[in-house]
Amino acid sequence: MSLHFSVLASGSTGNAFYVGTENQKLLVDAGLSGKQMERLLSEVQIDPNELDGILVTHEHSDHIKGLGIMARRYHLPIYANEKTWRAMEGYIGKVSLDQKFDFPMSSVQTFGDLDIESFGVSHDAAEPMFFVFRNGGKKVALVTDLGYVSERIKKTVENADAFIFESNHDVEMLRMGRYPWNIKRRILGDKGHVSNEDCAIALTDIIGNDTKRIYLAHLSQDNNMKDLARMSVQNMLKDRGVPIGESIHLYDTDPTSATPIYTP
Repeated sequence: MSLHFSVLASGSTGNAFYVGTENQKLLVDAGLSGKQMERLLSEVQIDPNELDGILVTHEHSDHIKGLGIMARRYHLPIYANEKTWRAMEGYIGKVSLDQKFDFPMSSVQTFGDLDIESFGVSHDAAEPMFFVFRNGGKKVALVTDLGYVSERIKKTVENADAFIFESNHDVEMLRMGRYPWNIKRRILGDKGHVSNEDCAIALTDIIGNDTKRIYLAHLSQDNNMKDLARMSVQNMLKDRGVPIGESIHLYDTDPTSATPIYTP
């Protein structure tokens, strides 16, 4: 099976991503309990015993809650950059030295037949980074947890066959919502999260001829809704001449259920 993936869970309460090829099966983040992670993997018929490792984007709990449990239970190597390792070590429990590996920011590492490029994002973590996955001429970009989308990021991820892209909040819902102002300011800031509107603006610049699917990811439980995010992004992309609903399609993600396995 060539490059394929599932968004196992995505949202403000927990995040996990599966990506695989002919001979590699990897998790990116494990932001739910071990039991929930096993359930999500079973939804897409992935045996956790067959996983080859876990990549970590950053140390926030909605990305590492089940990391230590999964690594210990299935003897999985963990790949993270040095600052993320230091920031998360006190939260994931004991992991043996032979399971700890460095994946520096702005580097490319090869896992069997899968090339993975890491890139930094602007977020309030130690050294947050996300990934582009390449195999057999196909490209999948995972891009969430960022306050803004820089030109450097756009260049790295452009013209992916599929994007898993942050559409965290509706600005008016956030402004009118129950969060205290300091939290609102954090989310709206350059190290917070991308809104529905900013998601659509960024996508306009990075969608290419190869792009077929966009998964709207990391939606806020309190400040967004699936229908609102999809409608907002879809309308803005259509206004900008992007063929949404024709050759390119939008998909929802969920914090508690996995998207079906997709092969670009």
